[in-house]
Amino acid sequence: MDQPTYDIVAIGNAIVDVLATIDDAFLTREGLTKGQMQLIDQARAKSLYQEMGETQVTSGGSAANTLVGAAMLGARCRMIAQVADDQLGEIFVHDLRVQGVTCAVPPREPVVETGRCLVLVSEEDGERTMNTFLGAAQFLPPDAIDEAEIAGAKVLLLEGYLWDPAEPRAAMQRAIRIARAAGRKVALGVSATFCIMNHHADFTAMIDAGEIDILFANEEEAVALAGSADVETALAALAPKVPLLVVTHGARGASAIESGVRTDVAAEPVAKVVDTTGAGDLFAAGFLTGYVRGLPNAASLKLGAVCAAEVIGHVGARPVADLKALAGGLLG
Repeated sequence: MDQPTYDIVAIGNAIVDVLATIDDAFLTREGLTKGQMQLIDQARAKSLYQEMGETQVTSGGSAANTLVGAAMLGARCRMIAQVADDQLGEIFVHDLRVQGVTCAVPPREPVVETGRCLVLVSEEDGERTMNTFLGAAQFLPPDAIDEAEIAGAKVLLLEGYLWDPAEPRAAMQRAIRIARAAGRKVALGVSATFCIMNHHADFTAMIDAGEIDILFANEEEAVALAGSADVETALAALAPKVPLLVVTHGARGASAIESGVRTDVAAEPVAKVVDTTGAGDLFAAGFLTGYVRGLPNAASLKLGAVCAAEVIGHVGARPVADLKALAGGLLG
């Protein structure tokens, strides 16, 4: 097998986050369920934005957030995502580049604008309610997949949020075939419970076919995917089906199960939870960085916990502190 060019190549949404701190009464007025993510159309994105007050704009997208964290830890990363030829598209690509992540897909003409996520952060507890307009991201074509890039990555990371639209789903299916033929690892982040509900048959089929090497989920997602009553039953059902299962438990830490061996770590202490946006993304960043370096699961889980703790201590889904410094001796 040729030496890899990249540690992680990810396929995911090109999304720019627009964040505002709100009180829970705002959610009630807008008919929103706290803590949930919903897809919205362009008209709703514009009308909700008008009601949000002061905002902070920062690039986001689940897989992109993961790559930024991994790149900050020293991993070689490349992003495959579709933007439009507009200002938000320029912001998305620029923000990746300055963090050391290259982005592979040229912009499309802005018939549909670059995607955005309106993130409403509760001032009470930092919980985030996300309203996502996918925009150009849902038109990532299969021919955007470069065979050499996929075959040259230690890990191909797939973002579950992007499984809905037909074009990017076909692109990810093509990438899976390339990665498996090249003997590379495929990681899937199921992203959200609604993704599992919409695509349970597809996700289950991929897992049962042995196409997924690393599966990332939180407790709620694991329960939904396994169709179980509780998280421990879900772990018992899912673990034999994937070589490496990684499940986060919020404030109770995280678990990895590989070849029947379970490893648990506690969550890292946080002075105050300000914004939970990106916690799972940055956990995956730390874990995957440890994984591609060949670290034991305990160390990789610890790296994930360190990265997640950093991002929930401030507004926004990307780190502001030096993750390498926070990781200390974990990186070797």
